[in-house]
Amino acid sequence: MIQAPKEKVWHTMLDDQSYREWTTVFNPGSYYKGDWSKGSKILFLGPHPDGSGEAGMVSRIADNKPYEYISIEHLGLIKDGVEDATSEAAKKMTPAFENYTFVEKDGATEVVVDIDVDDEYREMFEKMWLEALPLLKEIAEI
Repeated sequence: MIQAPKEKVWHTMLDDQSYREWTTVFNPGSYYKGDWSKGSKILFLGPHPDGSGEAGMVSRIADNKPYEYISIEHLGLIKDGVEDATSEAAKKMTPAFENYTFVEKDGATEVVVDIDVDDEYREMFEKMWLEALPLLKEIAEI
């Protein structure tokens, strides 16, 4: 629960500058290229963990109901500007959905995160979300 209206939480989660802040838990230097409108292609990028350049995910906004729900469909990987939807690594990670639901209750907002993830990565992502959501909360409540 975040002590802020759902509009503020939505913008804190998705606006460029605040997105870069709360997603540092997943990868310091994370950012996106594209926009959040339904059907739009969006790239989630950041430094590759091995220091060899940029890496991330190629995705599409599957649905967007402003201030209520957003669904991201991950379609492939990207490394140094090259999109990959066919390698074994890409096929293991995609297609996958990441869904956010925003429910306002008495002036506070409940953020529900639902993700598809291969069992191999489930524990890692659950741990990162447990760190990322309190950071999102802290930023949104300012």
